[in-house]
Amino acid sequence: MIIEVDPFSTNFDSRFKLFHKLMSRKVNEILLVSTPYDAWVMEEDCRLSERIINEYRGLNLSHPPILTWVPTAEAALAALRERRFDMVITMPRLADMDALTLGKRIKEKVPHLPVILLAHAEVLSEHYYSGQQTPQGIDRVFVWSGNTDLLVAMIKSVEDRMNVARDTEVAGIRVILFVEDSPAYISSLLPILYKEVVRQTQAVMQEGLNEEHRLLTMRARPKILVAESFEEAEQLFNQFQPYILGVISDVHFSVGGRCSHDAGVRFLTKVKQERFDIPLLLASKASANLEIARKISAAFVNKRSPTLHAEVGAFFRDHLGFGDFVFRNPDGSEIARAHNLRTLAQNLQTIPADALTLHCRRNDFSRWLFARTEPVLATTLRPLSEADFDDIETHRQYLFEAIQGRRRERQQGIVANLDPANFDPETEFFKIGKGSLGGKARGLAFVAAMLRRNPTFQERFKDVRLFVPQTLVITSEGFESFVEQNDLRSLARGDLSDKETANAFLRGCFPDWIAEQLRGYLEKIDYPLAIRSSSLLEDAQFRAYAGLYRTYMISNDDPDLENRLAHLIEAIKLVYASTYFQAPKAFSRRVGHRTEEEQMAVIIQQMVGERYGKNFYPAISGVAHSHNYYPFDRMKPEDGIVTIALGLGKTVVEGEKTLRFSPRYPQLLPQRSTVRDILENSQRFFYSLKMEGSCPSLSINDSHHLARREIMDAADELPIRMLASTYLPEEDRIRDTTQMHGYRVLTFSSVLKYHQFPLAEILREAMAMGAKGMGCPVELEFSVNLNESSKHWPQFAFLQLRPMTARAELDKVEIASDELEHAVCYSTRALGNTTQRDMADVVYIKPDRFDPARNTQIAREIGRINATLVKDERKYLLIGPGRWGSADSWLGVPVTWRDISGVGAIVETESERLRVEPSQGSHFFHNITSLGISYMTVTAKGKDFIDWKRLQSLPQIQQSDYVVHVRLDKPMTLKVDGRQSHGLIIF
Repeated sequence: MIIEVDPFSTNFDSRFKLFHKLMSRKVNEILLVSTPYDAWVMEEDCRLSERIINEYRGLNLSHPPILTWVPTAEAALAALRERRFDMVITMPRLADMDALTLGKRIKEKVPHLPVILLAHAEVLSEHYYSGQQTPQGIDRVFVWSGNTDLLVAMIKSVEDRMNVARDTEVAGIRVILFVEDSPAYISSLLPILYKEVVRQTQAVMQEGLNEEHRLLTMRARPKILVAESFEEAEQLFNQFQPYILGVISDVHFSVGGRCSHDAGVRFLTKVKQERFDIPLLLASKASANLEIARKISAAFVNKRSPTLHAEVGAFFRDHLGFGDFVFRNPDGSEIARAHNLRTLAQNLQTIPADALTLHCRRNDFSRWLFARTEPVLATTLRPLSEADFDDIETHRQYLFEAIQGRRRERQQGIVANLDPANFDPETEFFKIGKGSLGGKARGLAFVAAMLRRNPTFQERFKDVRLFVPQTLVITSEGFESFVEQNDLRSLARGDLSDKETANAFLRGCFPDWIAEQLRGYLEKIDYPLAIRSSSLLEDAQFRAYAGLYRTYMISNDDPDLENRLAHLIEAIKLVYASTYFQAPKAFSRRVGHRTEEEQMAVIIQQMVGERYGKNFYPAISGVAHSHNYYPFDRMKPEDGIVTIALGLGKTVVEGEKTLRFSPRYPQLLPQRSTVRDILENSQRFFYSLKMEGSCPSLSINDSHHLARREIMDAADELPIRMLASTYLPEEDRIRDTTQMHGYRVLTFSSVLKYHQFPLAEILREAMAMGAKGMGCPVELEFSVNLNESSKHWPQFAFLQLRPMTARAELDKVEIASDELEHAVCYSTRALGNTTQRDMADVVYIKPDRFDPARNTQIAREIGRINATLVKDERKYLLIGPGRWGSADSWLGVPVTWRDISGVGAIVETESERLRVEPSQGSHFFHNITSLGISYMTVTAKGKDFIDWKRLQSLPQIQQSDYVVHVRLDKPMTLKVDGRQSHGLIIF
């Protein structure tokens, strides 16, 4: 087990941090000393080694111990001289030495090494055991009847003794004290006790935890300590009294070296006097002791009962807090049962006050929590009494909030295996399958872990819910299963259109093992879902495949479960299909990656937002970068930049009209310095999800279920009322209110100017935390939900976190003044850090023919030229106005990766017919940075220039209506100084 070092804070989930420290001493090597006959019986007849391994696996216990057999005492002593053992088991009959002598010899050499005597007969001769005290040199005597459960119990008993002092002190682990002097009954009952303890722990382990935490939870199980005399029992009780969960005691055992017929009664009476709330069990062969047990408020079992094992199990469940928590009335009648923390909290809200008072007085809640390996919460609740609260209802509310807080804490930041039968709505992150989460899901899981490890971040914004929306990931194992089952791997090498590829995937048979889990998941949730890609390379720091795959948003509001399941599976298939679409293939060829090696995980995530009529959307969606490649005014690159929009994030990631600001200077908005600027540049359209109550078919167009709405059409909806201002034409003024008649203009002034929601402050903290965690600048996608009611917190949801590709700093690029004199193009807003001399081709849009209305046609023309250049393996410089790759063709040329897959550098220019902010913030822009493609923006301001006459004088290779391809006699020189963000081109 690798112990994770927390780079952020020491205050992450203390429960699991403590669990890493528990059970630090293990029995790994056992020396078995016996005659060859005994060894043969144990190995051949009882299959000892095989059954121990199987037993450990069945109990989810890792690393079964290794047994080393030797036939004689002398061989045992020799083995102990050569290597280290954690435990010795010796049989009574040895050829060269009796077991007691061997035990003494071992203790002389290794005093603290546990030596266990394992006898065949139920009745031991006094030569080995007096019946009143364990022989010298032997730590414990057991009776072997061929039951391998006893071997596991012996090992666990030794480990409990080795670890109990430290584990109780470190984590308050509970202790069950078992007082018994008969080796036969110890050998019979101890395996039962461990079985019950492990069964309870296994039940806890199934409640949505991942594999690591399941193993760690096993370490926190209660320990069982065996005492064989009154003095030993008293010593253990005094030593571990604060941690005693329960006591099980025989009636007859020794006091002061002599057998006492009421020793157990005396001891249990002493325990009850010192701790009223410790459950007691009296075990006796005499039924007459039942009345005595009642007098001392102890449960009773008859050792000779044919149902002894079941009765002991019932004591664990009914008295020690194992199994369900049973809510009872004062008369003992059952009210309700709790199977886990969630149902415990639910029932706490409804049980009668007198029943709640009874359970509190008896410390039933803390006992149950201790048994369920929740020592931190149980320790918090145990000392509380009625005197600590004004009334029982205040006490009830405190218990409820404490348990709910623990539920949120234990699930936050954990990637749990989905178990539809035990679905906990508080769990943030589930997965189906054992494969990879993929790049995007890894980023989300990392955000969840960061939030868990930085509680002070939430405390700084205590009036905002900061969270990762509930997320289910179908790991890459699901993709592999689907592709192999339907023989679709060949599509990675084919050249089918996107539509043909999608249809092939839609015809495929979906794996039943995934569908069944999805059905159970959909039975429990009814919110809209985003089905998102998470390929292995998506959101990687270098060569990230950002925005190349499909994302589908579905309303999930059809009343028929089977319809909803089929719709979800259809969306998953289309996300799978997008792995083999043309744009990712082109990108893969560019970076030298084989498409057939790509694997796809799928994220199914709760959508953030509210329903307004038949539309669902968040108030704000945005993308934040911790490094600003284009700072202006007082901004510095490290201050970051944020792009926000009303509604779904499609507006932002596809480069439509948005608002950009620095989180350090949220009111510094040069692009909105005048009323005219605001009116021209403000967002006019936004996207929402259609809530149709049905499941219409999906297609390769992943925006089919989205509505593109005018701001004015939603003027009465809460987000517009909270985020918009009003333009008054008669005054030619914009007022920061919607409480008057006029034209609604989306200014976000309530957030950026009046701080009604601390968006800028949250983003500053979040980006700093993310950059520290990832060790590089980061890009964060987020959504915000606003509420008018003070009863509901506003929400800030983390939708994605990925590294930004930082500019290379290895080579120092210098731009000399004489180079500037010969430059054809110069930019003071350049991205990259390079000196490049491998391009002789230029593709540019004719400045005199450019028409934004023809941008879609221009994209097709560029795609045809690109195909020719890719075939000839010639990189090229691409020049043109507007936002390259924008989904809004009125803001720039809407090229896809397939259209420009051979580009070597890009220049973004201005046009009299098109003036927009640079492309920073879109998926297109992110992929440019990840590929190391230099990107220069040339504006009409400052020192920027481009020599169009020189460019247009070059010999043409081909041209179309709007695009020209020219070629130089020798490669051009392109330089970008990343430290200054300056770049030039010389030819």
